[in-house]
Amino acid sequence: MTDDVMQRERADVGSFEDIAAAAERTTGMSDFGDTAHEEGLRILVEDLNSAEAGLTGKGNYFQRSEVKSALVGRLLTQAQFNARPEHVDVPIERPIFVMGLPRTGTTALHRLLHADPRAQGLEMWITQYPQPRPPRETWETDPIFTAMQQAFQAHHVANPEYLGIHYMDATSVEECWRLLRQTGKSNSYESLANVPRYTEWLAKQDWTDAYARHKQNLQLIGLNDQDKRWVLKNPSHMTALDALMTVYPDALIVYTHRDPVTCIASSCSLSAETTAGHSTTFVGETIGRTQLDLWSRAYHAFHEARPKYDQAQFVDVAFSDLVKDPLGVTRSIYERFGLDWTPEVQAAIEEIDRESRQGAAKPSHSYRLEDYGLTEDEVRARFR
Repeated sequence: MTDDVMQRERADVGSFEDIAAAAERTTGMSDFGDTAHEEGLRILVEDLNSAEAGLTGKGNYFQRSEVKSALVGRLLTQAQFNARPEHVDVPIERPIFVMGLPRTGTTALHRLLHADPRAQGLEMWITQYPQPRPPRETWETDPIFTAMQQAFQAHHVANPEYLGIHYMDATSVEECWRLLRQTGKSNSYESLANVPRYTEWLAKQDWTDAYARHKQNLQLIGLNDQDKRWVLKNPSHMTALDALMTVYPDALIVYTHRDPVTCIASSCSLSAETTAGHSTTFVGETIGRTQLDLWSRAYHAFHEARPKYDQAQFVDVAFSDLVKDPLGVTRSIYERFGLDWTPEVQAAIEEIDRESRQGAAKPSHSYRLEDYGLTEDEVRARFR
């Protein structure tokens, strides 16, 4: 999401074929690998062009850019897969996945765990333009990185209220959904628009192919950092725990907890802020209904799947504990999973914790459940 995207307008989203052709023109590439992405993205585009989506000119431009970005990502990774075939031999061992309802502290915990010098994650610009991660000291000379960084800075200037909700820049360690959407499967689309047919389709899907490509992306991106453990995060992992564990059977799962009333109110507020002016229908009560449906389904899917697996691979974190003692909570995760806690690790995590409490990344967010047509009793009933 850039300021450029936020300001431009279109009469419609366009057809899937039109967007795919635009992605090919942008990259100069045409090899998508296969057609696994097509079914979901075609349904999504049809939904985005429908009356239910109610998109404005601004919304048309934004949503088209999101679909195009998924296709560009797929083209770029396919080219890299072909150019660097050795990536398939890169081991991914005991990756850590942070998941939980939105606004349960997953972002803060993810960044703390990622602070370990022996960890690696998905930096924002690498999720958009997957490639073997270049050395950090070269990023500022990369034209793609610089353009993205400038776009984020412009967006923060134009939308200062967004900073306290979810701070991002090109260097930020970010969520995995940009990799999952390369196969047309992502909860992110449901958090940005009213897309009932896509929602219905996605609820019936096996996500194993999306996680297989996700892993292939990690193998590619981590080609130069094979000694580092992956630390990943995405609330939507709750939706597809079986697929995740099929592809990553030794995964370590950190699951965050918080009062669902607060989670849903905050999640609705984030969706509303992100899509302000994008739609005449994805507002107020529609945001409330769709986000409550989305995250209550994800919650129950996770809790139904979890008992099938070795519980030594799971650790639970209460949001209140994380707020009170972030260092202690992080250390307890290390102890639970038998990871080495060294003075170097502690110092790095303490530094990230200090940074997170000040400046642009300091969290600050206000929201009200009733703005989205929901009551506390209604939300609690869906999360029993």
